[in-house]
Amino acid sequence: MTAARMVVTDPETGETVGTVPRLTARDALSALDRADGARAEIAALPTRTRMAALSSVATKLEEAAESVATLIAREGVKTINEARSEVARAVETLRLSAEAARRLSGETIRFDQYPSGIGRTGWSEPVPIGVVLGITPFNDPLNLVAHKVGPAIAAGCPILLKPHAETPLSANWLVNRLADQLPDGAVQILTGHGSEIVPPLLADDRVRLVSFTGGLETGRRIAAAAGLTRLVMELGSNCATIVMDDADISRAAEACVSGAVAAAGQNCLHVQRIIAHRAVMSDLRERLADGFRSTIVGPKRDERSQMGCLIDEKSARRVHATARHAIESGARLLAGGTRDGVAVAPTLLEHVDAADPLLKDEVFGPITVLIAVDNLDEAIDVANATPFGLQAGLFTQRLEHAQKAIRTLDVGAVIVNDSTDYRLDAMPFGGTGHSGIGREGVGAAIATMTEPKVACFRWPSSMTGI
Repeated sequence: MTAARMVVTDPETGETVGTVPRLTARDALSALDRADGARAEIAALPTRTRMAALSSVATKLEEAAESVATLIAREGVKTINEARSEVARAVETLRLSAEAARRLSGETIRFDQYPSGIGRTGWSEPVPIGVVLGITPFNDPLNLVAHKVGPAIAAGCPILLKPHAETPLSANWLVNRLADQLPDGAVQILTGHGSEIVPPLLADDRVRLVSFTGGLETGRRIAAAAGLTRLVMELGSNCATIVMDDADISRAAEACVSGAVAAAGQNCLHVQRIIAHRAVMSDLRERLADGFRSTIVGPKRDERSQMGCLIDEKSARRVHATARHAIESGARLLAGGTRDGVAVAPTLLEHVDAADPLLKDEVFGPITVLIAVDNLDEAIDVANATPFGLQAGLFTQRLEHAQKAIRTLDVGAVIVNDSTDYRLDAMPFGGTGHSGIGREGVGAAIATMTEPKVACFRWPSSMTGI
């Protein structure tokens, strides 16, 4: 393995948090050799052994929760309270994976439903697909790692985990402890730059599935290079939350503010558009603006901070410039609009020009656009006017509104009476259009990491009918 190392710094302070190896293409292929060599051994592990490994590491993570949360807050963008929540979710994801391994099963096939099948019996059962390449982003540097490695282990697949170059330390903590519980090569971490490590792996037929969470353009490059390799991709969104005239406005405003500022807006479920009925617009606008202005933006490890920084100054400048462009094009600034180094104030805009990218593309920062509509049909049309479709939120007390929205919003999930910023780690997670391919979530991921294998017995004619 290469001796070169990468320094991991706190984006807020510039302080060194740690170092990791900077692997090369040769290192990546060597790791793939080991993973491919471990295929048969991890596939043959008893279910109980795989469950025990996942459960054991979940317990270790729970016991080390505060130190790992501090690591997440230092290397990335989350406040200490957000980091604590992520650790708790990662513990749950690992335990869900262990339980899902217990429930892996197939089905009996009724071969005698067709004349040629008389005298035959059999079944199908899920078998591991082979080597998985998991690629994770900086905004959830631990739980999204758990969402790759947990299902892979449960399914019996070796996995190579490539964390984001800016946030590899919490991933390293988790992967190394899992590796200690499993056959050599079954779980490995590849630290370094994706442009160096990933291409040779995509070109190798031994990688049977790529599970990628990240940006649209990177996803397109991966898809173009992957050939016949199976893909699961979550590529972000421009999420809309609809607030109808019968909504609980206090609850809606609180949830939308929370969903807009979480992880400083660097979140695929970020509330980027709030589409509100004109009848409640005045009240909602005031509550939202107050909530944005009162959000405490401060040091990530300060218990009082409700929002931290962006991942780097380049991103902060980009997000701030996006807001300024909208304002210069006629948008009204209701809150925020300022930048201080790597921190951008939570920014609320309305009257954004119809051609502005804020209404269609993902901003990946703390900017939210408020839009007025006259009815639910118009709200749904506005919500759907983007190539992305991850999740949508809807605040209403009318069942017919909820039913109509669920049927007609072109998204992977509709969250009723909450903002888009909600995800249960057990649910199938993914979206339509540019939001990606396939679904994550423990059960959905395991289904993708396995394929059915059929066993068919043809009995001697003397046994037919016994």
